[in-house]
Parts: sequence; structure tokens; C-alpha cells
Amino acid sequence: MSNPRPSKIIRIIARLNVGGPAKHVVWLTDGLKNTHETLLVAGTVPTGEGDMSYFAEQLQVVPHIIPEMSREISLKDVVTIWKLYRLFLREQPDVVHTHTAKAGTVGRVAGFIYRWLTPGSIIGRPRECKFVHTYHGHIFHSYYGNLKTRVFINIEKLLAALVTDRVVVISEQQAFEICDTFGVGKRKQIKVIPLGLDLNLFDRSNDRRQRFREELEIDEQTILVGIVGRLTEIKNHEMFLNAVGKFKELRTADGASVRFVIVGDGHLRTSLESQSRSLGLENDVIFAAERNDPEYFYPALDIVALTSRNEGTPLTLIEAMANARAVIATNVGGVADLLGEVVESREYNACERGIGVHPGDVAGFASGLARLVDDRELRSGVANRGFEFVRQKYPKQRLLDDIRGLYDELLNPEPGDYRQVSRIRPLGDKSSKAL
Repeated sequence: MSNPRPSKIIRIIARLNVGGPAKHVVWLTDGLKNTHETLLVAGTVPTGEGDMSYFAEQLQVVPHIIPEMSREISLKDVVTIWKLYRLFLREQPDVVHTHTAKAGTVGRVAGFIYRWLTPGSIIGRPRECKFVHTYHGHIFHSYYGNLKTRVFINIEKLLAALVTDRVVVISEQQAFEICDTFGVGKRKQIKVIPLGLDLNLFDRSNDRRQRFREELEIDEQTILVGIVGRLTEIKNHEMFLNAVGKFKELRTADGASVRFVIVGDGHLRTSLESQSRSLGLENDVIFAAERNDPEYFYPALDIVALTSRNEGTPLTLIEAMANARAVIATNVGGVADLLGEVVESREYNACERGIGVHPGDVAGFASGLARLVDDRELRSGVANRGFEFVRQKYPKQRLLDDIRGLYDELLNPEPGDYRQVSRIRPLGDKSSKAL
């Protein structure tokens, strides 16, 4: 008897630009190839954005490119939907899995047409294809104005109701926000699957500490604070620079030497460099541009910062913890799940695995940063606890097993099997272990 064919997955992302989602879809495409026939579909990376196609090439993942698919809304979206629909007809996938907002919209609209409105499907008997959407983050606040945001939320509600079999979120806090706060999807559709990454890349990281520091001409006694990410509005590097300026005001003359490095590039670089000069930080802050060697730049850092206005679960914090680096971050999205319980509350929250700060709180961020810089024991403690937490919770193999289990659940369901996530408490609920 011949073996049954492997299930066919079409995985869609808007573009392979610099960031965690691009790595995520490539890892899944490569890691599931022995059990699932997977086609990765992506749009083109626009000029001015960092392109991570090299990462796919390293793992010999060859994406199917739809040039019309891009981040912004345009008439080209109609062409994208048509091309995706034609692709579904040709490939006849068992599962279509979309990632990020634009891919989730065009992919599921094409999916609705394919499932319900094509030859071979009749009323009440749709085509046999399951649809999954992963929210790596969301655009339900801090991206657009109120009217545009409401439109997007209503579109997401409609897509969740009409064509989505599972909604994957990457943290419990994100599940609460998307389902309970914004009303997208039903709890029975939600599946919490945390990120996973190749932790082997960071083995013996301290052996690689000097390379990046020597490149920056930073000696070993200097504490190096880094922020990693695209130079775009949602990452709020403006707050980071303001916090650095405030931090300098808090420092005494006999404090440890501290330097700052911004790893990343984007359309805000010129304005951020101008802001740095206006704050008198030319000798304190280094703009290191975009890099593709995290195994070298993370070990060189002592503290990793994040100042985002909105996040899913930031890969940069997971990577920092995987290198046993102390972290300080604005408490958005899944950051609370990474930082753990609050141990001490001041202008900031000192947590099990780092320091959390209210979004936009420059003074609190500067104060928390000063605490980390001056308290070596605290810095070492949160770094070590973060290292153990990430090694246990975020390995790539766990991600692959979870996604493989999700597909098996969808394709071989038990009667009435909509598995529900455990009750998720809102941020700030005193009965919750999250911040």
C-alpha cells in the first residue's frame, strides 16, 4: 500500500523584509518540509526597506513571488487576490496559512472566493481547504488614525468569521487583546503558539563578544546598550534617544562609562541622526545600520532596549535573552509574557527577567536603564533568568511541533474539536502572573 501524499501547505507573507515574521515563515517552510509540502508566497520588498531574502536562500527556501503584493493598500491588491486565487486553483492546498496583516487580508479574500465561489464548490459544501492566520503583531492601535483603524478591525472581524478556521497568536497577552479587547475571532478559534527560533546560533555567545565591540572601538569596561529594529515610527526610536538624554542627566561623574548603539536602518534614519545631534549625543550614540550577524552583535551588548508603541512578541528581546543579555522594554503586546512577574514597582517595573516601562514614559525608561547600568547583580540576575526561560520556552523545534500539531488537528479533526485556550487575563489584573 502506497503512503498517502503529504499535506500541501501554502504559506503567505506580504514581504520578506527585516524582522521576526520573515525568519518565522522561512523556519516553518524549511522545518516542515519532511512532513508537509510547503510553498512560501511573498511580495516584493520596497526600496528603503531591508530585504531578508538572503535568509531564505541560506536555508534553500525559494519563495513564489507576487510582485503586486505590498504593505500599502492599492489597486494592485485586486491583482494580488486574483493571482492567489489562481494559485489556489492550481495547487489545491490542504491548508492556506497567512502571516501579517496584508497577506492575511488578500490571502483570505482569495481563499473565500476559492472555497465558496468556484467550480467544484456548491452552496453549503465548500472546497476542502483550511485557513489559518497568524498575528505576529496587530495594527489595531498606534499605526493609523481612528477611522482607518476601525475599518481595519471590522475587516479582520469579517475575515475571522467568514474564512478563518484558526487564529494563531504568539502570546497569551496578544490573545486577550485581539479576541477580548478588539473582538476579532471567537475564543474557540484562537490558538496560542509562541515564537520559536534557532537557539543553536547563539551557543557560546560570549566567545564572540569582542568582534562587534572592536568594530565600534568600544572597550570591555564600557557598558554597551543597544536597540535592534527597523527605524520606523512604530519602533519609537525617538523615545529611545530622549531616554538616553534623560539618562545622561541622571548620571554622576563617577558612574560607569556607557555607550549606545542603534542596530537597524529605515526611512527615519536622517531625522533620528538629527535628533541625536540636537540632544548632544554625537559621542554617545552610534548608528550601526542594518546587520545580518546577530550571533556577533548581541553578545557585544550588555543591555538590550525596546521602545515600541506596539508589538506582538518582539524577536529582538527573545534573541537578547538567548544571549543572556539584560533587557528593558516598553510594556506592549507580548513583552509582559517575556518579562514575567513584577518584583518591584517604581517609575518602572523590575520584573523577573527584565525591566518594563509604560509606553512613551521617557523618564521611567531612563530611570530603569540607570538601575540596570548601576546594579550589576540585577543585570546579571535578569539576564540569567531570561536565558533559562527562552531556552526552555522558545526553541525552534517546539514551534515546528506546535504548528505540525495544529495542521494535524485541522486535517484530522475529532468531532466537535475546537480546542480552547486557557482563560487569559487582561494586563494589570492582580490575579495574573503577567505585568
